[in-house]
Amino acid sequence: MKAIFISYNMTLTERIQWLLDHYTVRGFTLFPLTHGRGSFDGEPHMGTHTWPAMNSTIIAMMDDDKAEKFMNALRTLDKETHMQGMRAFMWDITEQL
Repeated sequence: MKAIFISYNMTLTERIQWLLDHYTVRGFTLFPLTHGRGSFDGEPHMGTHTWPAMNSTIIAMMDDDKAEKFMNALRTLDKETHMQGMRAFMWDITEQL
């Protein structure tokens, strides 16, 4: 089992939700409004007058084989929309309740 953490510009919400549906990812939690600043480039997303953009964040749980395919789809989306801003991280889940 894997956890995928995705933080992305809110403008990508429909595309991220489409990927979740396409890959039948049912187990996820959405944090609709998150602030952030990219590691390398791009403008901060702070929801302020100066930096009005906002992020959303999702953490999704899925089987290992689905996680690899999902991450590849996120990589493709990031290449297409690089200036919008997205980061994704995958972790091994060693235990669940």
